[in-house]
Amino acid sequence: MREVFRPTQRTWYQKFRCAFRGIRLGIHGQSSFIVHFAAAGLAIGTAAWLRIEKTEWCLLMMCITIVLTAEMFNSALEHLARAVDRSENRYIGSALDIGSAAVLTASVGASITGFTIFIARAAVWLGKH
Repeated sequence: MREVFRPTQRTWYQKFRCAFRGIRLGIHGQSSFIVHFAAAGLAIGTAAWLRIEKTEWCLLMMCITIVLTAEMFNSALEHLARAVDRSENRYIGSALDIGSAAVLTASVGASITGFTIFIARAAVWLGKH
């Protein structure tokens, strides 16, 4: 009879400690995070300068969160792929490409949302709307 995996009960402190460790591991060695953090900083700075509305802030922060989350999942997939098979494996390669595509999709969607917010706010500022 096979034994069933049962995770041990963890405290909230342990759960958060593991989550913050995961953030550190997900970011460590991933140069794309530098690009995403720079883009997020630029978007936040532009939003503050344009004095966007609360709803627009919520949309902007949600977009930033989605992109960073997609990047974390992609990093997790890359770590898992290295653990499973370090040789050339077309299935793992395809999975990694799909993970990268998820980050690209989230980034493009976030960029479109951000530009839409900024262009609309700039039009109000310039009295064009």
